[in-house]
Amino acid sequence: MAPGTRCCSGAVLRRRLPVLAWLPDYSLQWLRLDFIAGLSVGLTVIPQALAYAEVAGLPPQYGLYSAFMGCFVYFFLGTSRDVTLGPTAIMSLLVSFYTFREPAYAVLLAFLSGCLQLAMGLLHLGFLLDFISFPVIKGFTSAASITIGFGQIKNLLGLQNIPRQFFLQVYHTFLHIGETRVGDAILGLACMALLLVLKLMREHTPPPHPEMPLGVKFSRGLVWTVTTGKIAEGLPPVRIPPFSVTTDNKTISFSEMVQDMGAGLAVVPLMGLLESIAVAKSFASQNNYHIDANQELLAIGLTNVLGSLISAYPVTGSFGRTAVNAQTGVCTPAGGLVTGVLVLLSLDYLTSLFYYIPKSALAAVIVTAMAPLFDVKIFRRLWRVQRLDLLPLCVTFLLSFWEIQYGILAGTLVSLLILLHSIARPKTQVSEGQILVVQLASGLHFPAIDALREAITKRALEASPPRCAVLECTHVSSIDYTVTVGLGELLEDFQKKGVTLAFVGLQVPVLRTLLAADLKGFRYFTTLEEAEKFLLQEPETQPYTIHEDAAPEHRSSLLKSPSGP
Repeated sequence: MAPGTRCCSGAVLRRRLPVLAWLPDYSLQWLRLDFIAGLSVGLTVIPQALAYAEVAGLPPQYGLYSAFMGCFVYFFLGTSRDVTLGPTAIMSLLVSFYTFREPAYAVLLAFLSGCLQLAMGLLHLGFLLDFISFPVIKGFTSAASITIGFGQIKNLLGLQNIPRQFFLQVYHTFLHIGETRVGDAILGLACMALLLVLKLMREHTPPPHPEMPLGVKFSRGLVWTVTTGKIAEGLPPVRIPPFSVTTDNKTISFSEMVQDMGAGLAVVPLMGLLESIAVAKSFASQNNYHIDANQELLAIGLTNVLGSLISAYPVTGSFGRTAVNAQTGVCTPAGGLVTGVLVLLSLDYLTSLFYYIPKSALAAVIVTAMAPLFDVKIFRRLWRVQRLDLLPLCVTFLLSFWEIQYGILAGTLVSLLILLHSIARPKTQVSEGQILVVQLASGLHFPAIDALREAITKRALEASPPRCAVLECTHVSSIDYTVTVGLGELLEDFQKKGVTLAFVGLQVPVLRTLLAADLKGFRYFTTLEEAEKFLLQEPETQPYTIHEDAAPEHRSSLLKSPSGP
């Protein structure tokens, strides 16, 4: 094999297995820091996993089942040193909504979500997530924080028989508020107060540095140390996901399970990818390193597929635990191995102790974790920066209380409509005078051509008398066939009125397209001044031509005057 071929193969292998890029340089100092970070995250994820299983409507052990596979997969495939994969509050809420509190549905959803995420990673389809705008994400997460947080009020106050549907939940919670169990309420509020104190301590802790003692670094990660009912003991068995389920002497087939989950088969994997990549990009930006979005898709997809074999429900990147990881000075994804082992040990040896954890304490963990997700300031920022973006934010926020998928879908559609409107009605700067000058402030695509024709016709051809016009196209980098046809018809309209439409600032790809279309009466100039002189009948200034093979950066050196106008 040629050296160049070996080098290329090695680069591809390192891209697909990022562990090969950093493992050869692994040091004892990295090991110490990764161990402390992994231990801190492990002590955080155990109580959170139990609490998030409650949000998902599943037995508590399923939270722990979902908390360790991502640690091992991400060690090999992850491109962020900070990210930790596992159960999160938002993903648990989605699982609750689409799996009807049935573990079999949750495990199958993990498998199918992982397959879709893997396919997107292999096909490099991560760009599709870019169509879910920031206001939509903020609207959904803010609604989810209220939904999840309020859903824990019943556990915090010790209330019984409260329905899960949000509006019914609000009604029945206030209806039965007099049945509050004082002991549960005091314990839950005390836990919340303790968590808030720990949170304030964390925010005022200085960043880690290499000389900091290991005991101090370890203490930085102990943000949540509260870790019910009976929990199944031991490690989960390895088995294929349930492609059918039997309940009440009735067998539900795979196709029926898929139909029951409906839109969740798209919403869950997409939101999982969105949350994980957003977390990875955020910490990569803060810590000055690069992540590979498509590689991240492969990591989370394989985590969910393999997780379904040990009864896990869908997981994603956790912002809170990733923050703990970063704050304790993690150096590589190897810190996740310590976290994974700690979760496995808790499953094998500590599950009997979890029986004594009150639900009100777990509710306090969830409510405290949810509070920061509601971003009050986003409304004020959007009002100041771009008020139109408040529309998808509010649509997503309000509809998410009714049906989660409706909120996300409606918000995304509103965002796309705003985007399409800006494409169909591009901003223009118009200079009135003896010659009409229309400058496009953005690109020109087929939805915009009719509106552009109408605007130029009204201002130039319907004027008395008709006047010449210049279309300034500096910001137009490409055009399609529909635009070409529309411009050709506009040129014909000008010729019929005995006036001229000229073009200025054409980029090379656009010029080539227009030349290939052989438009009658097509004239183009280097500068606006040259166009205006020509249109004012000063014959010494002529249109320019351009070599067909000219690159954009060399265009100015290739301009020359033709033999005639």
